[in-house]
Amino acid sequence: MRVTEKGQVTIPKPIRDKLGIGPGSEVAFVERNGGIEIVKTQPPEDRERFKKQFEAEIERMRGTLDTRGMGGKAYVDWMRGPREDLDDA
Repeated sequence: MRVTEKGQVTIPKPIRDKLGIGPGSEVAFVERNGGIEIVKTQPPEDRERFKKQFEAEIERMRGTLDTRGMGGKAYVDWMRGPREDLDDA
């Protein structure tokens, strides 16, 4: 695939079809395993809707976890249990 003087490339149609990429779609280039992957991203309005749904779900669950009075780190350490590789130090 050749890069134009403006740094543009054409995404082959089979890949566009597989990812559901059409005019106006947003993509990102992600560095992974020594290469670059192209991924379809959500438009800003989808990201905002997802963020609001996620925040509403977190709010719905607020106060439902009994941490036995422990702070976050202490609770996670308690859940994990003793770590012999760290506790002997």
